[in-house]
Amino acid sequence: MSDELELNSTQVDHEYGGSEIQVLEGLEAVRKRPGMYIGSTSESGLHHLVYEIVDNSIDEALAGYCTDITVTINRDGTITVTDNGRGIPVDIQPQTGRPALEVVFTVLHAGGKFGGGGYKVSGGLHGVGASVVNALSEWLEVQVHKNGFIHEMKFSRGKITQEIRVVGRTDHTGTTVTFKPDPDMFETLEYNYETLHTRMREEAFLNAGLRIQTVDLRPGQEQEDDMYYEGGIREFVSFINRHKEPLHQEVIYMAGSRGDSMAEVAMQYNDGYNEVMVSFANNVHTPEGGMHEEGFRRALTNVLNTYGHRMKLLKDDEKVSGDDCREGLSVVISVKLTEAQFEGQTKAKLGNSEMRTLVNSIVSDRLNTFLEENPSVGRAILDKAITASRAREAARKARESVRRKTGLESGQMPDKLQDCNERDPALCEIYIVEGDSAAGSAIQGRDSRFQAILAMWGKMLNVEKARADKIYGNDKLYPLVLGLGAGIGDEFNIAKLRYHKIIIMADADVDGAHIRTLLLTFFFRYMRPLIERGYVYSAVPPLFKLTRGKTVRVAYSEAERDRISAEMRGDNPNAKVEINRFKGLGEMDPHELWETTMDPEKRTLRRITLDDAVAADQIFTVLMGEEVEPRKAWIETNARYAVNLDY
Repeated sequence: MSDELELNSTQVDHEYGGSEIQVLEGLEAVRKRPGMYIGSTSESGLHHLVYEIVDNSIDEALAGYCTDITVTINRDGTITVTDNGRGIPVDIQPQTGRPALEVVFTVLHAGGKFGGGGYKVSGGLHGVGASVVNALSEWLEVQVHKNGFIHEMKFSRGKITQEIRVVGRTDHTGTTVTFKPDPDMFETLEYNYETLHTRMREEAFLNAGLRIQTVDLRPGQEQEDDMYYEGGIREFVSFINRHKEPLHQEVIYMAGSRGDSMAEVAMQYNDGYNEVMVSFANNVHTPEGGMHEEGFRRALTNVLNTYGHRMKLLKDDEKVSGDDCREGLSVVISVKLTEAQFEGQTKAKLGNSEMRTLVNSIVSDRLNTFLEENPSVGRAILDKAITASRAREAARKARESVRRKTGLESGQMPDKLQDCNERDPALCEIYIVEGDSAAGSAIQGRDSRFQAILAMWGKMLNVEKARADKIYGNDKLYPLVLGLGAGIGDEFNIAKLRYHKIIIMADADVDGAHIRTLLLTFFFRYMRPLIERGYVYSAVPPLFKLTRGKTVRVAYSEAERDRISAEMRGDNPNAKVEINRFKGLGEMDPHELWETTMDPEKRTLRRITLDDAVAADQIFTVLMGEEVEPRKAWIETNARYAVNLDY
């Protein structure tokens, strides 16, 4: 290599240099306890690796230096993230005497986010992103375009395999990271394009004017999406409401700042009954909310009550509650601040109390002004809140009536519930079983020490189209509410839950799928903490019974049926293996049901997760809501996946 291409350590970017990379501690323990840093080593942890690298590029965008980010799933399944930011510093980092690029990728808690002046606002607060991804990758390569040169460095499982060196010239700046997750660390190495695309779309919404591309180059899966939203979170709210009927056409947008902190809120009501609140701090999704959400809720309730009294829409002694004010509301809250205090490494909840004050102040001022200037919208919003309040009162009366009729206050359980003997909820599980015949087999086949059975029958109420007052007293749903013991809606108290495994056991056909969907809609809308805590499961009953002589086996898929059939024939291809398809759970005797579907040692359960509340809200709205066209379009798109269902 010629002298003119050699790395010149004296060339320092004065805006963002090695002196701004602050080292807090070393990198050991990541491979021993990866879950502490990326949540898990399952599919979610695999995708989290991408998010950590992208977060670094997003930080460059927040600082005003990056306009384009591309996330690519390469042909071999590896990941490449490219940005046009300033490029990671490559000069010497003073504390270590090593190149800053090396420090960023090999030292935990090293980065320009700890007061060194690299970033005022950052989502990657803990500084573990690049080094953790490196530690959990079979190999990782990084190229930095900076100071007119292309600087390259390579690693394997966190160790350096190629020292930093200059490999060419460049006329632009930016960073490109390519990595292959370590198969020794992860349960799966298969990336889901839609998962990455959904997350990147979210980032594009949150950063107005930032272009993010996602590309899949895998053979047979080629696709790409280009996301650019000049309207930012306004367009995010429109996207959330795209399958709903807006109560007012204009998305209400409010923004303000105080010192180095800023907040923006976009909101729009629709004619539905459900609230969708999505919040972020420094572009990091905060699914458990926090101070910014609390500030918004307080302000919204106060503004609407004050407006209602001023406009004589509410009587002097009349008030609408927070829940009333948020019925049918879709809102996105995004705050940015220098010292974000998150609860835990996964950053699920924001703890900065000053953001409660800032958001409260902005919404109180801007929303009041908007309502004054748009009286027709103000009246429509308040009318909806008043109607919700009356429905809530009707629900309270219905609830009290049901309590009197069912003996809820005395602890009386529903007739259809066959309870277990154990009383520790952590050790108890309840099977919600479709049909009395299947429930009968389940009751006889269960282990009554810890397994409870609740029989359901027929189609139940679609709660997507009903308010809470219609649920109380419903002969299909309320026995379930009684049995679980934790209440519903704003009364739900997970501390009172009687079972920490709630298992939906329905037939493997269209009717069974409908039952599961109705139940999951109910849990999602009225008992969401059950799903958020991972307490809801779907049983996986077998589809086929294979018999050869006295040998009997079961299969859970067509592929498994064919494999088992071949195994049972062995060296005798002409041997007859009788194959019967189970038409329903009621066909199984108690022993079969226990062996295949209820025995903890042998059964298969699918845990229902809530990784993306926005996506979940969308799919429940499409599948269970009033609008026919979105549901028809969804069915047409996904019909090919239903070829194995019985009709």
